[in-house]
Amino acid sequence: MTKPESAGTDHDYDVVISGAGLAGCAAAILLARRGVRVALLERRSDPETYKVLCTHSLTACAYPVLDELGLVPALEKAGAVRNEARWYTRWGWIEPKAAPGGPELPYAYNIRRSTLDPLIRSHAAGTPGVDLLLGHQVTGLVREAGRTVGVRASTPQGEREIRARLVVGADGKDSAVAKFAEIPARVYENGRFGYLAHFRDLPLHGGIGQTWFLEPDMAYAFPNDDGVTVLAVLPDKKRLPDFREDLEGSFLDFVRALPEAPPIDSAERVSKIIGMVDYPLHSRKPTAPGVALLGDAALTGDPLWGVGCGWALQSATWLTEAVAAAATGRGDLDRSLAAYARVHRRRLRGHAYLGADFAKGRPFNPMERLMFSAAARDASLARHMYLFGSRLIGPLRFLNPLALAKASVVNIRHRRAAVPPAQLSRTGS
Repeated sequence: MTKPESAGTDHDYDVVISGAGLAGCAAAILLARRGVRVALLERRSDPETYKVLCTHSLTACAYPVLDELGLVPALEKAGAVRNEARWYTRWGWIEPKAAPGGPELPYAYNIRRSTLDPLIRSHAAGTPGVDLLLGHQVTGLVREAGRTVGVRASTPQGEREIRARLVVGADGKDSAVAKFAEIPARVYENGRFGYLAHFRDLPLHGGIGQTWFLEPDMAYAFPNDDGVTVLAVLPDKKRLPDFREDLEGSFLDFVRALPEAPPIDSAERVSKIIGMVDYPLHSRKPTAPGVALLGDAALTGDPLWGVGCGWALQSATWLTEAVAAAATGRGDLDRSLAAYARVHRRRLRGHAYLGADFAKGRPFNPMERLMFSAAARDASLARHMYLFGSRLIGPLRFLNPLALAKASVVNIRHRRAAVPPAQLSRTGS
């Protein structure tokens, strides 16, 4: 790790990052590789600390970032599971598979945060240009002339001021950096609550992850490293009184009632049942003068989609590409932050809007009914939906005119095939 080169400059570092989780560590590594001096602050003192409440899944949109970080071999060695997916709907299972003779479907990994977080944090700490400062909790921002120029932090040695050209909040949906920078959040109500638990030796159909769209209830099961499966239920809030009265019984009964339910009674539960009864979605402008927000600090996705980890890593890449030069004094930082905000908005705004709307607990709308039903009946549309679910394409490409037209044709053919020949003959005459 390097030491701050503060002599002859007003800055202790080029960038201070609050939060040494996925987004913060990824940004620290990528920025340091471009010559940026980074202080990576983590409020907890244990380098092995990790996020507990998480889907523990990295969607395929994250793979290019993992590859750039050089983490893929380490993830494979740690037992990360390449994630595939199938989704239950009222029209049957959507089961994406590679086209015959075509390339395999894109993937990333399912891996528990107890494995992933220490791994990426160690990687960041070993990157030249990064100082990992454990036990450093941001207690305020240093402001001059209307912009942020550093942080104040509580440390094991007492209060400390750290100055930098840029302060990055990678400190979660309740971001202290966002609060101190007075960046307001738009809050969207979530009509579902959620609980999850980890099970060992829980076989899944085909050994792959699966999600149940039960309208409005949801559930998912993701196989992870070390033979552990993360099993989550996300019921409509009208079911909350039952869960409050008997959490374990309600959780198990919910899972047992799923179509093709995983056999939880023969598996070993290796964690407590944990969750949140209220998980609103947050959206913030990702920049302010001298400040940038990453991951959940900028945008909190609905956990039922499992996209938060992927977006955290992607936003670290977008920020690095936009501000690396300016962070070292070789460019206009405000213009660079504006460029990051544009990319963040362009790449995630459509996903965020649809996610917040579906989080209301409503049934599928007509467009969703069209696409989900056709994807359950057609292999190419199942692959198309997989790309969208993996966040490799946005809503506009997912709902492009050709895809909608094909979905309509698939469903018309399905309805015709379901009509008995005699009735079809009478209709034709």
